[in-house]
Amino acid sequence: MEVTKQSRLHIRLQNIIFMLLFLTSIILIAWLTNRYSLQFDWTAGGRNTLSNASIELVKRMPGPITITAFATDSELVPVRKTIREVLGRYQLYKDDIKLSFVDPNTAPDQTRELDIRVDGELVVDYQGRTEHIQQLNEEIITNTLQRLLRSGERSLIFITGHGERQPDGHANHDYGSFFNALGKQGIKASSQALSSLPNIPDTAAALVIASPRVKLLEGEVKLIREHVKKGGNLLWIREPKDNSGLNELAQDLGIEFQVGTIVDPTTQLLGIPDPSYAIVAEYPAHPIIRSLNYLTIFPRAGSVTQKDGEKDKSDWDVARFLNSAPTSWLETGSLDGAVQYDAGKDTMGPLSLGLALSRENESNNETTASKQQRIVILSDGDFLSNAFLGNQGNQKLGENIINWISNDDSFIDIPARSSPDKEITLSQGTGITIALIFLILIPLGLLISGVMIWLKRRKQ
Repeated sequence: MEVTKQSRLHIRLQNIIFMLLFLTSIILIAWLTNRYSLQFDWTAGGRNTLSNASIELVKRMPGPITITAFATDSELVPVRKTIREVLGRYQLYKDDIKLSFVDPNTAPDQTRELDIRVDGELVVDYQGRTEHIQQLNEEIITNTLQRLLRSGERSLIFITGHGERQPDGHANHDYGSFFNALGKQGIKASSQALSSLPNIPDTAAALVIASPRVKLLEGEVKLIREHVKKGGNLLWIREPKDNSGLNELAQDLGIEFQVGTIVDPTTQLLGIPDPSYAIVAEYPAHPIIRSLNYLTIFPRAGSVTQKDGEKDKSDWDVARFLNSAPTSWLETGSLDGAVQYDAGKDTMGPLSLGLALSRENESNNETTASKQQRIVILSDGDFLSNAFLGNQGNQKLGENIINWISNDDSFIDIPARSSPDKEITLSQGTGITIALIFLILIPLGLLISGVMIWLKRRKQ
């Protein structure tokens, strides 16, 4: 082919057009990758992909979700990178999940105000309600989102008129701080004198008896018993020294309160000189304490247990979900001065500080139908008070109890993702064969073929 001035011009023009098209393609691809995201999970168990339950949940959530991650900005500890990766899986299916980061070291006031406890803790805000997430896994994140989606305003009724702890009170023994925090989750608490109620409203999520100091009237006790008989939920908080006159209610439920105060010598190892403080460090399997991984502290707690012989004839499913240490005991004597275990009078631990009762609700009321009836009985009320709420996991335990008795703990079980090909087990003979092939035969074959090609070319 003869090369002329015109052919050279055509070749240059072709090259220029090619380069322009090539650069345009690169710019277009860059723009598309910035605007659209496409990912493939080729792991055997799909470990980097959300489950169908999580995908369906986020698609059903109208409106934006705001997540604030309190994580240190450090290259040595890539907490933020992990958070972006995990939450990015949710953002693929819901693009209005807004994620922002706050460094706890540079924002100590905000960290303290929101009670942030661990590096990487998430504060999830949805439609005016907030939840905290301290463990970064799909199961916990999805169930938190489900709770925020489902949580309309729930109402708790505190009975009053007998010196009870008040949900809006500011005294050390009241629950103002606890219910201020619960208000952000859509939980409303009100005080009501039973003497002014013909009956307890069926719309209440639960009735709360919070450490009455004087005896209730017979008519008030009857109202409470009828509430339970009709399928109503109940939170009963009782102190070791009690004069509330609710013995008939205890008989209805098949439970009894033991005489005395729990003494826990292990508290002295943690710097608590008062022996009447009980610590719960281990929890049995129960929905109330499913995600609880903190100690809980109970000042001057008593013990509550199911009556002997009630287990077989009762229609209640009774669970001891709070138990003191095996070294603790129920002290029946004075707590002043030196306190020692008396084998003849005191009861050795572990002792139950809390019972969770549940049964299928047979009520025909539309608000309670198809739900479990649930009752929680606690032998100490100080742990949720303004004075002790901030100790360890007390607030988290209280939130879990309220969610459970309100039937707001429906749990999505996310199946564990594991790869079936994590390990390859080879016999000794197979290992030797593979080593011979890849370490000796293949390199030797390449060497021989190279030498033969070299000799052949040398002869030409």
